Amino acid sequence: MAQRVTYRRRLSYNTKSNKTRVIKTPGGKLAVLHITKKASAPKCGDCGTVLAGIPALRPTQYARLSRSQKNVTRAYGGSRCGSCVRSRIVRAFLIEEQKIVKRVLKAQQVETKKSGKK
Repeated sequence: MAQRVTYRRRLSYNTKSNKTRVIKTPGGKLAVLHITKKASAPKCGDCGTVLAGIPALRPTQYARLSRSQKNVTRAYGGSRCGSCVRSRIVRAFLIEEQKIVKRVLKAQQVETKKSGKK
């Protein structure tokens, strides 16, 4: 008959945070090994894809990492993916260009009205 094992911690229910695995010790006994939860990778806030260059860790482990390991050296580094940052930059550039075009057209209209009155 198989040897029985018991939980090592005070939590005695089979919850998500209390998952275990039975292992055999070098002494030949069976023991319970508590398994940590799998971490989900950080995702882009715009498109939801997994961010490259940032490890998938549990929240407490992020606190122990240095800043260079938690982000990417780019604008919106650990928050948005590269393609979304590129599209934001292009969008901002095109909006500014559109404003300049509007200003130039308005100035030309004012100029044509002045020359038309003379």
